[in-house]
Amino acid sequence: MTARIRTLLWVVTFSVIVGLSVPWFLWGDPRTAAGLPIWLWWHIGWMGLASVVFYLFTRTDWDRYMGVTDG
Repeated sequence: MTARIRTLLWVVTFSVIVGLSVPWFLWGDPRTAAGLPIWLWWHIGWMGLASVVFYLFTRTDWDRYMGVTDG
């Protein structure tokens, strides 16, 4: 995969992560699960997903985008 395609994929991935981090579509929803509002469960799950994505980014392309060099 070319560097340009990888860059585009990371931009799209992080844009989706940021864009859907606030569950505006769940505002005003009175449902609960295990005693917590649904929107809070969304946030917990989304932050878990964001952590996994950022971990993958640091393991694959961090050096290219952050100017880090070996040694």
